[in-house]
Amino acid sequence: MESPSVLCVRLSLKQRYFLLLCFAVGAVVVYRFTRSRSEVRRSWHVVGLRANSSQFTLETKPFRILGGSIHYFRVPRAYWLDRLQKMKACGLNTVTTYVPWNLHEPERGVFNFEDQLDLEAYLRLAASLGLWVILRPGPYICAEWDLGGLPSWLLRDKNMRLRTTYPGFTAAVNSFFNQLIKKVVPHQYSRGGPVIAFQVENEYGSYARDKDYMHFIKEALLSRGITELLLTSDNKEGLKLGGVKGALQTINFQKLNPDDIKHLDAIQPQKPKMVMEYWSGWFDLWGNLHHVYAAEDMVPVVTEILKQDMSINLYMFHGGTNFGFMNGAFAVGLPAPKPMVTSYDYDAPLSEAGDYTTKYHLLRNLFSSYHTQPLPEPPSLLEKSAHQPVVIHRHLSLWDTLHFTDKPLKSERPVNMENLPVNNKNGQSYGYTLYETIIASGGALNSRDSIRDRALVFVDRHFVGVLDYKIQELALPDGKGKRTLSLLVENCGRVNYGKTLDEQRKGLVGDIELNQQVLRDFIIHSLDMKPGFVNRLVNSAHWMSVHQRPSFPGFFQAKLYLSSSPKDTFIKLPGWNKGVVFINGKNLGRYWSIGPQQTLYVPGPWLHRGDNQVIVFEEQEADGKIQFTVTPDYGMTVDVE
Repeated sequence: MESPSVLCVRLSLKQRYFLLLCFAVGAVVVYRFTRSRSEVRRSWHVVGLRANSSQFTLETKPFRILGGSIHYFRVPRAYWLDRLQKMKACGLNTVTTYVPWNLHEPERGVFNFEDQLDLEAYLRLAASLGLWVILRPGPYICAEWDLGGLPSWLLRDKNMRLRTTYPGFTAAVNSFFNQLIKKVVPHQYSRGGPVIAFQVENEYGSYARDKDYMHFIKEALLSRGITELLLTSDNKEGLKLGGVKGALQTINFQKLNPDDIKHLDAIQPQKPKMVMEYWSGWFDLWGNLHHVYAAEDMVPVVTEILKQDMSINLYMFHGGTNFGFMNGAFAVGLPAPKPMVTSYDYDAPLSEAGDYTTKYHLLRNLFSSYHTQPLPEPPSLLEKSAHQPVVIHRHLSLWDTLHFTDKPLKSERPVNMENLPVNNKNGQSYGYTLYETIIASGGALNSRDSIRDRALVFVDRHFVGVLDYKIQELALPDGKGKRTLSLLVENCGRVNYGKTLDEQRKGLVGDIELNQQVLRDFIIHSLDMKPGFVNRLVNSAHWMSVHQRPSFPGFFQAKLYLSSSPKDTFIKLPGWNKGVVFINGKNLGRYWSIGPQQTLYVPGPWLHRGDNQVIVFEEQEADGKIQFTVTPDYGMTVDVE
């Protein structure tokens, strides 16, 4: 066959024009069909999610949001697909997620959007499954997450006023949004992406310390190219002060109260009604019971919400895990803050490990009636393994690891975690801090309520007792000569909700006294236990054999050998007291014998064939072995009030 150029030579002028026109039209058709969704949508002048009447519309057609929350940062990246497929199979059409500023900007000006934090990959994955996305970029997210997602380095400023238009805060927000928003703008619906709405801040009506703040956040989004529908989210009490002009208000609750819906209607008549957070369960605190919300109580409420033509987002659809030191703390109505547990199972429709629950099956049956086509079959469950117990084969005293930390600070007065000169002058965010000073006598040690949150106290490295919010005085034993007083202070998790966010500095936040005399001249070690520190431990020459008596606090090492493909499992530690577990350098989170949680989730993708390195940091008591199970144990239960 001759090429078009040769063929044109043998044709008349009129025929040439006709042939070239055909080729041009063909090229346009091919171009139109091969362009990205974003270009196609732009060429059609698309109309995204709108709230101009009593019902949402998408492309001017009635649309109901059937949503659920899955936080990408609480789920191993290898399992994003599994969890989102299970969401799709349940009949949901929208996934909502927060964005944790403190993970994405761990040090001021240092940004991380890779691997586990690749938000764009998560958005693309949702789009590939046909799921829409509501993005909740904060900067404050609550989420039972340390400091509500705000980075701790903000607290280096002694005058900091979080969630206000205080210049030190707005400058930091602008810097973060400069990086974040440019990544999500291309994923908006109008550009062919899955993001149909953005939430402006989070439950600001319950905080409401600055009348200009919500306008600032709204403009921070709009000025950077956000064009989709804006929403706010508050409980009933927060609706009055939590809104901002130009954003649809939505409501959060667990029990349906008709008066709450009337209140929302009165605030914004003839607008779509949406429950942005329908609480499918609840969170747990160390030392309390495990909260459950019965499926037979939950599903009728969801049914009624849908009958009233409202949109809904299940918080959570799948909770996941507070890996590492990222759990928040709760203080509202309590004499002192209580930290959240490591698990964020939340008694959600999908369990912490992605298993189906009774709620899932009942909701799938309910949501299927809101679809014209049959729902996809739910994916098969992932297998789990209950390995044989592994025995601790060596241990290492905390005192022998101090040379692996940053150079200690010598300071006349105590310095709180956030103001330590570590991590490129960004302070210490998480973990433990060791404060040491010299004393010349025994007597009454008084914390003066300066410990945040819990301190193990030692004299010449012999354990004396614990100081915390409740116990603020200890008797130190008498002894001869000068001795070393050591306080190992743990940040148990910063408060994530309420009016005390500005007060969440950790470590020693003020003076302590011995016999009513203020102590001075401290040596301060930062023990944030980052992966680099844990990896250095493995190669330490100071490890001791199990035949030698261990010293506490200490690190305990075991090897889990796998001869086949790794599967999910749960660690349980009967006979251990309190600490942290690391597997292959990854921080699984905290354990504590007071419960309610008694197991730690171990994702299969974090294991590998052959030897897996397990390191336990234990504060006071070790059993000598680590056990595994396929069944999580979240402790004795109590119904959500």
